[in-house]
Amino acid sequence: MLLEVRDLHVEFHTRDGVARAVNGVSYGVDAGETLAVLGESGSGKSVTAQTVMGILDTPPGRITGGEVLFEGRDLLKLKEEQRRKVRGAEMAMIFQDALSSLNPVLTVGDQLGEMFTVHRGMSRKDARARAVELMDRVRIPGARERVKQYPHQFSGGMRQRIMIAMAMALEPKLIIADEPTTALDVTVQAQVMELLAELQRELRMGLILITHDLGVVADVADRIAVMYAGRIVETAPVHDIYQAPAHPYTRGLLESIPRLDHKGRELYAIKGLPPNLTRIPSGCPFHPRCPMARDVCRTDVPPLYEVSPRRGSACHFFRECLDA
Repeated sequence: MLLEVRDLHVEFHTRDGVARAVNGVSYGVDAGETLAVLGESGSGKSVTAQTVMGILDTPPGRITGGEVLFEGRDLLKLKEEQRRKVRGAEMAMIFQDALSSLNPVLTVGDQLGEMFTVHRGMSRKDARARAVELMDRVRIPGARERVKQYPHQFSGGMRQRIMIAMAMALEPKLIIADEPTTALDVTVQAQVMELLAELQRELRMGLILITHDLGVVADVADRIAVMYAGRIVETAPVHDIYQAPAHPYTRGLLESIPRLDHKGRELYAIKGLPPNLTRIPSGCPFHPRCPMARDVCRTDVPPLYEVSPRRGSACHFFRECLDA
């Protein structure tokens, strides 16, 4: 397996107490595979990704347990100098807000070229030529002229393409895309997702796609891991989850997607709010919002039950959920 996260725990020390942001997360992704990690804001998706990349702010964050194995190496045991060699060259990350992620006082050509001067020792001229090639690759028109422009001179969709080009520059084995289509209109979202999928197939990279939108991942993901309150509550091949979710939270997310055949109906919403991570409810953390909750859900934390091969659900009543 290309990447394997095992029983990862991350917490943040705040004025209000210890926020347990990641509570025993385990997942993996193979070369050429796309894993979509889904969940509401605060579910631990991005914190897990930052820990994998080695860019978690510590303090206030603290890794209290687990392993992050990349081609068999535990990245959490590497020194910072060694981690720096892995970032960019072997794994890269695409952030959700391209405008704040790009340096506003450097041209996009300088920022793309820096990948080659730092990691490959290229001259500035050769690095600029590679930057133009990358911009062509992600279909930015007039790349030779636009390589001299600054981030604010590009549209949101084009800036996100530049971020993709930057992540792809050194042809890493793994890409983590953290909500790469946030704030983009539907047409541009589709273009960005199509581009990511095409480049992934071409380079046979592993792709972890972090999102809160089940509609975005339907056509690109191979497997889905659903997170809630810092835990994975369901994991399955993409078609199994869309056909019959095995956790009430996943069912709620699916029912929240607007549908053309539901025109005029009130849009479904999961009741309540995600829990405060400094005071996660006892038992199943979803039970205060769950329409299927019973007494055992309030006292016993459900393990990730095996629903079928390669499919798990952290629900005591996953069989009833499947039949619902």
